[in-house]
Amino acid sequence: MYRYTRLAGFLALLVTPVALLAATMVRPSTVRPATVRFGTLGLGVGVALAGGVAAVQEREALMFHAEATGFDREDTVDALAVVVAAVVTYLLSTAGGLGPVVAAAAVGLVAGLGAPRVAVPAYCGTFVGMASPSLFPTTGYVLVAGLLAAAAFVATTECFGGFGGKLGTIAFFGCATTLALPGVEYATASGLSWTSATVVVPVAVAGAVATVALSIRFDLGAVVGSASVGLVAGLALPPLVPDLGSTLAAVAFCASFVGMSTTERLGHEGHVALAGALSGLVFVAASPAFAGAGGKLGTIAFLSCVAAFGAAELLESVTSPLRE
Repeated sequence: MYRYTRLAGFLALLVTPVALLAATMVRPSTVRPATVRFGTLGLGVGVALAGGVAAVQEREALMFHAEATGFDREDTVDALAVVVAAVVTYLLSTAGGLGPVVAAAAVGLVAGLGAPRVAVPAYCGTFVGMASPSLFPTTGYVLVAGLLAAAAFVATTECFGGFGGKLGTIAFFGCATTLALPGVEYATASGLSWTSATVVVPVAVAGAVATVALSIRFDLGAVVGSASVGLVAGLALPPLVPDLGSTLAAVAFCASFVGMSTTERLGHEGHVALAGALSGLVFVAASPAFAGAGGKLGTIAFLSCVAAFGAAELLESVTSPLRE
């Protein structure tokens, strides 16, 4: 039973980003010029192919380590942390007026510093709570999405470990599944122009590298590192750049999830910077898709990290025979 649960978790982490990528590749055909459409399609195909390499390796590793350990009390605590953090973040974002980035970063920072045992599942829950009130008009929806994300968090414990954005992808799974309920529709969004990439990509690179530096170089841990970058960006960028500040804060927060990757997945700051740049491009391309869904930023980061890892594996497989 536990083995099938792990397989279900693996599939959830596979299907969820694929859904976002598919929506990104299809939508521009009707709302963007042909040149932009083909550029977006090319980006999507490249991410899918490189990410597929990583997914195959992860599937093989999952099946190789097939021993079942079952669920325990810690899983229940983790699941509860996801749900509580989701509701608290949503209330701070909406009723508290903090907005999704600042609310999620603040809850994550408090959890990371004050309750490190549940910091990771709590941080996952904050991404559920980032959902737009136009999608989730009451906390009841957030509670349902939080419960679904909590189940996915427990099921995916041993899948895709060390990839940044995994927590957000779990949250996106919970939100997207909840949004399948009758009467719930995604917010409308026109998307970003590709000219904005000249600003978005540098901000994404900075957010990813700053996070990995705080997390590893300064030994603050991934949650505190990411939350710190998100909080600074969420508070500083909107007043500094009135026209694009909120978007850039979301970009920096998204890229901070890239910086949460372990060195086994993204080996050094240069690799993180490349994945961060890719997340900026995917952010622009995916801006119209699933607008307002919690966990979308993390899913963008997850796609970028998995693709960067897969591309590195492909490059290694091609160059290693040449060196022998």
